[in-house]
Amino acid sequence: MDEINPHYRFMNWRRRIREVRAVRYRERFKRMMRDGEVLSYQGNSDEVGCYVAPRPLSKGNCYFEVTIIDTGVRGMIAVGLVPQYYKLDHQPGWLPHSVAYHADDGKLYNGNTIGQQFGPKCNCGDRIGCGIYLEAFEDRQTTVFFTKNGKEVGMVVVPASPEALYPAVGMHSLGEEVQLDLQVEWGMEKEDGLMIVDSHEDEWGRLHDVRFTGSVLEYMGKGKSIVDVGLAQARLPLNTRCHYYELEITDAGEKCYIALGLARRGYPKNRHPGWSRGSIAYHADDGKLFQGSGVGDAFGPRCFEGDVMVCGIMFPQDYILDSGDDRDDGDSELRPKQQRVQNDLYMNDEDEEEDGEELEGRKVVVFFTRNGKVVGRKEVAVPAGGFYPTIGMMSTGENVRVDLHPLSG
Repeated sequence: MDEINPHYRFMNWRRRIREVRAVRYRERFKRMMRDGEVLSYQGNSDEVGCYVAPRPLSKGNCYFEVTIIDTGVRGMIAVGLVPQYYKLDHQPGWLPHSVAYHADDGKLYNGNTIGQQFGPKCNCGDRIGCGIYLEAFEDRQTTVFFTKNGKEVGMVVVPASPEALYPAVGMHSLGEEVQLDLQVEWGMEKEDGLMIVDSHEDEWGRLHDVRFTGSVLEYMGKGKSIVDVGLAQARLPLNTRCHYYELEITDAGEKCYIALGLARRGYPKNRHPGWSRGSIAYHADDGKLFQGSGVGDAFGPRCFEGDVMVCGIMFPQDYILDSGDDRDDGDSELRPKQQRVQNDLYMNDEDEEEDGEELEGRKVVVFFTRNGKVVGRKEVAVPAGGFYPTIGMMSTGENVRVDLHPLSG
């Protein structure tokens, strides 16, 4: 047999290397179409479409983002990290060694088809980001984080090498379309987000059996009886410049015993807002309005995970709030005077009124909304010192995301 030319053998070897590299760095997708930076779903809504980027994240490129152009029929868009040869008929996060944040339910899927509540749902125009902390490339412990509109949502440690994780996008219904940016940088926005977290934490004057993380309040109490209420009260009352606030139920917990309302300063820490004098609240579990009583009135629909509730005040044009309300009451605990022993289901609060303090003042209209629609209004007297945003929770697993200044963005 003729001897093979060494030059030909060398050139053939180089060509094979190029072919291997081309395969290694080739993007993979199924039931999707890519037009520049735009990915669109091409299935029939019964089948998952999945895109896997050609290269894994690295020290120089440790983050990527997806902007939702269209949520389609169901908005079942997933953004995360997967192994290179991930099965393209599965959503990112469903199979082992993959993790993803799903836009339709706000859940984190970490190698399992059952997700865990993680962050808010995402809609058209929202940017979902996913990245790996640079420390992971040094200590080999991979911490993946996710963002929404430039603000960090949360993080999770995954059992995989960072070099083995590829950006991935999943879709599962007609009309879904996103814009993919594999070159976006993460850094300054992260620092800004941390600063925002600190300032938000300063906005809460009292937290009882409630933990604050970012913009999320998490119930930490026992959740066994009515005395196990967890309470969060803002440091400042509502005023004519900031006349309402909003709450999103990110996890309804066991019973969704979540109450959104307003209460006087120093409101008893083991009472749901609305149960005691000087307070009013809309309760998610039964849709009732409670105003200074343990017996509620039928008011609106029940609220569930994902619902956004709003509470605010319609101030008269000539309304003036007491000037002494800007002080920081974060460390103060106003103690009710000694009470007699009682076993009422919702304890009578006639004795909890502070000596010498007038509870009732000028009347205003308090309003509540659910998912952008007005539920109802109620005329109430403002307590001395003003009405403070107050949130109550009472069953295990409850989490809510709160924005005390929605008008400022």
